Amino acid sequence: MTETLARLQEVTRRYGEVTALDTTSLEIREGELIGLLGPNGAGKSTLVNLLAGLRRPSSGSVSLFGGPPGDPARRRLLGMTPQETGLPPTLRVRECVDFVAAHFPSRADRDELLERFGLTGMRDRQIGGLSGGQKRRIAVALAFAGRPRLVLLDEPTTGLDVEARRALWEAVRAFHADGGTVLLTSHYLEEIEALAQRVVVLGKGRVLADDSLAAVRGMVGVRRVSLTAAHLPELPGVLRAETDGDRTHLVTADADRLVRELVGSGVPFSGLEIRATTLEEAFLAITARDDAPAAA
Repeated sequence: MTETLARLQEVTRRYGEVTALDTTSLEIREGELIGLLGPNGAGKSTLVNLLAGLRRPSSGSVSLFGGPPGDPARRRLLGMTPQETGLPPTLRVRECVDFVAAHFPSRADRDELLERFGLTGMRDRQIGGLSGGQKRRIAVALAFAGRPRLVLLDEPTTGLDVEARRALWEAVRAFHADGGTVLLTSHYLEEIEALAQRVVVLGKGRVLADDSLAAVRGMVGVRRVSLTAAHLPELPGVLRAETDGDRTHLVTADADRLVRELVGSGVPFSGLEIRATTLEEAFLAITARDDAPAAA
């Protein structure tokens, strides 16, 4: 059986009157690459910080490699890039990597790590003179400096350009292909779609969905209906509408009904296309359903 590396069991975490996580349970198994999604305030960073031992639950339990996350022996098997990092501005890049790696019994080869994350050319530069995107790449690379078994990446590519983001994707894929386990949060849904095998959706501190990427796409049953029309009447069941040039894209949970209503309206249209949902559309449908008021 695949080993469970980390687990939250019925965890609630409160900050004063605010409940960041509400009786949340989650298991991270060896070899998984998990994408954690949720709107702002859903509890993603709180969940990551609990797993890393940076926060304690208000109730419930958290385990990391079979014990408390605060245990130094267990944390040496963990790599992490938090949402915000502060790096010593006077250290050179190679010195920063060496400093972090020295805290771990097993260390990645510094030059290989710098090359993997596209940092070789700045190895002798002081961190204080680097751009925000370059500092972010260093912060992500440091999560892999101690040859971890599990890596937690909280919004790792924020501030990176497209080329740097895709280079980081390849580094994460390489780590996973070598048997590493990754939990990744991101606001870029294409990033989750490109990397994750399993997707967990959080909303208001609760797990709204937890399944394979394909299953999460299909669980809400939404479809994207695209067409060309000069004017569209108000149509039932449209969850989201957007216009791209002369094309209109409608996201709906009942494509058949929408098309019947469209035909019945008598409005001329052309180029009708219906396709399966993207992860973004599924995410919006899941979180919109969570925001809906409860029935009286």
